[in-house]
Amino acid sequence: MQFSENSRVWVYQSDRKLSDREAQQIQIQLDNFATGWTAHNNQLKAKAEIRYHRFLILIVDESQAGASGCSIDKSVNFIKQVEERFGVNLLDRFNLAYREGDEVLSAPRHDFEAMLKQGSINTNTIVFNNMVQNLKELQTKWEVPFKDSWHIQLFKDLVPE
Repeated sequence: MQFSENSRVWVYQSDRKLSDREAQQIQIQLDNFATGWTAHNNQLKAKAEIRYHRFLILIVDESQAGASGCSIDKSVNFIKQVEERFGVNLLDRFNLAYREGDEVLSAPRHDFEAMLKQGSINTNTIVFNNMVQNLKELQTKWEVPFKDSWHIQLFKDLVPE
């Protein structure tokens, strides 16, 4: 299935790395959810994937049917069920993900701030912009250097000019 680069995207980040088994089980649930996802009784052209054993990504190509408030509520309820079943937090927007070598890690805001002060995270550290809105942004603006992300606004007082 081809998806337009304008397809809407929702990124949910786990507060920990998922095990292989968890990722497999969650992917099955994601596939089932995407297949049955509707808006006003119209089937959505949707798919879902897990990246880096940490990010659950829902994608909807709205060219045939748009995601409505009700359908978005369904997706949030589904995500809450995944949280409960697997003991992960997927809705904390201040659990910040970053790369350390090949590893994708995350930290609560205060820990991220401390690492920034210590210099273990700097303006070139790759961070994940989970606020991306569409597939094109997911491909081009999701994994970006700290200096090019929204994170720089949040922590600008800690970044040397």
